[in-house]
Amino acid sequence: MELFYYTVFGGLAALVAVMELSKNNKDRINTSSSFNSFKNNYLVVYSLMMAGDWLQGPYVYYLYTTYGYKKGDIGQLFIAGFGSSMLFGTIVGSLADKQGRKRACITYCITYILSCITKHSPQYKVLMLGRILGGIATSLLFSSFESWLVAEHNKRGFEQQWLSLAFSKAIFFGNGLVAIVSGLFGNVLVDTLALGPVAPFDAASCFLAIGMAIILSSWTENYGDPSESKDLLTQFRGAAVAIASDEKIALLGAIQSLFEGSMYTFVFLWTPALSPNDEEIPHGFIFATFMLSSMLGSSLASKLMARSALRVESYMQLVFAVSSGALLLPILTTFLVVPTKVKGGSISFVGCVQLLGFCVFESCVGIFWPSIMKMRSQYIPEEARSTIMNFFRIPLNIFVCIVLYNVNAFPITVMFGMCSIFLMVACILQRRLLKIAEKPKDWQWKDRDTETEPLSI
Repeated sequence: MELFYYTVFGGLAALVAVMELSKNNKDRINTSSSFNSFKNNYLVVYSLMMAGDWLQGPYVYYLYTTYGYKKGDIGQLFIAGFGSSMLFGTIVGSLADKQGRKRACITYCITYILSCITKHSPQYKVLMLGRILGGIATSLLFSSFESWLVAEHNKRGFEQQWLSLAFSKAIFFGNGLVAIVSGLFGNVLVDTLALGPVAPFDAASCFLAIGMAIILSSWTENYGDPSESKDLLTQFRGAAVAIASDEKIALLGAIQSLFEGSMYTFVFLWTPALSPNDEEIPHGFIFATFMLSSMLGSSLASKLMARSALRVESYMQLVFAVSSGALLLPILTTFLVVPTKVKGGSISFVGCVQLLGFCVFESCVGIFWPSIMKMRSQYIPEEARSTIMNFFRIPLNIFVCIVLYNVNAFPITVMFGMCSIFLMVACILQRRLLKIAEKPKDWQWKDRDTETEPLSI
């Protein structure tokens, strides 16, 4: 069965290479040298930030087990991380609009480094503190950097279409290539060099520190709404009014929560789905295969977004429909193929089919990230970008906490079915967003204590 894994990985690598090498003038966006310098600086920083995140992922659960903690205790630690992201992360991330996005990015680096340091302690309370810090850092990672990029891009007067290039390259490198290299590097640290399960966290701290140094030396500050008259509660109220008053923003938030909720649930489900009878599967190699699929998706997204005549809102309907179908495979194979009862061994035929379907889903994830970033840059007001983006993560974190708490309460097919339904709902909402995309907003952000007020139209 090793041949099957190598064939899938090699096939995907070939597709990515062909996709990148076959790009013609229609697939490329002509930019200026000043923009290329700006873009490359951001890509270096973003890749370092993502390396700090990806290095930790495969070893968090394993590290907790080496300290002697059981599944229930570890589950509480994970729930604390997502709960922290929902509560404290929303507050800290929203301060970026008022206190500055550059400061928020630096805060991310410091917070995540402190989280990594706590991994050296086997004490449960210290590890819990680390998860809380990690949750705050996650909210900053997925809001402040994008907010800084969009604001700085607009401040420098670059063309709006060029932003699509920065988004697609960030996902191609940060969520694809860097993830693969980080997984391999972590494996070298832990297994080859036998430095122990804490070594990837120390390496992550180093990458985060390097990225922070680049931010401090080369980034300028930008703000959303820096007016001193607005406290945090007023800012939250303004963001809530913006979401409630503009259907496009509300739809975008719902679509993001539905897709990302399904995506994070998939992270917990793919291992038991591929090895229901304790089959031996190469988790690290499969993870790298998924990341290669994501690279394929982001490469395709860059080609799609390079065509100004093709709207993101249009092709994302198909992406959500395909991703919904991909996560239906575990249910379909249950009815169409007689499951084996043999314990152990290599991956089954059903597992092979599901793995191919999961690669399709990960390719959809690769298309989703730069596309949702593009839509957020179009619809979310600059004054409250970070605040609204963190609002979007509240239902996502609630959903993931519920799934984590009840992951053993439902059959895996029910969980996959739920994810598939969510993705189909996202497809329907995306169709609605396409219909109203040209509708002018019926609210505006006021620079006073009453901030957002409806406009009579």
